[in-house]
Amino acid sequence: MADGIHGKHFDTFPLEIQKGIILHRDIDTFTDAHPVFRQSTKRLHANYHHYSGIIVDIFYDHFLAKNWSHYSDERLEDFSARFYQSLRDNYDDLTPKTQKMMPYMIDYNWLVSYQTVEGIEIILAKMDTRMKRDSNMRFSVAELRTYYSDFEAEFTAFFEELFAYTTQKIIRL
Repeated sequence: MADGIHGKHFDTFPLEIQKGIILHRDIDTFTDAHPVFRQSTKRLHANYHHYSGIIVDIFYDHFLAKNWSHYSDERLEDFSARFYQSLRDNYDDLTPKTQKMMPYMIDYNWLVSYQTVEGIEIILAKMDTRMKRDSNMRFSVAELRTYYSDFEAEFTAFFEELFAYTTQKIIRL
């Protein structure tokens, strides 16, 4: 939801959502500038140009979901169900775009589907159809398969630093 809220137009949201939007923006800034993330995007840049960052973000979501038990004691399925229930419980606080997307996210269980390359392939194909210009993101799974271990190693190195960064940010918020 935070990606669709521009500028400072989030002060009407409840305080906890405002904090979440700020945290999301801080994570995006940290991620975009991180040398490991940039290394991953360079591998895709020739074919996908400025969409490379979006694609790597989705690839990293895959590795987080796939290796979820390394980062959480809660099962991904349980976390996802709790997250989806939170969306339902806070429906009126969501942006119209998020409200529209929510049923698809829940029905297709996006968060759990990220565990598989096939799930990522479906997500990228759906995202590709929503892009204003031809991004060809749907084809990027070929690079994921070819450089799978490289992307996974990069995600692991990156995520350790992101986790530490985010922990500090949450304390300050």
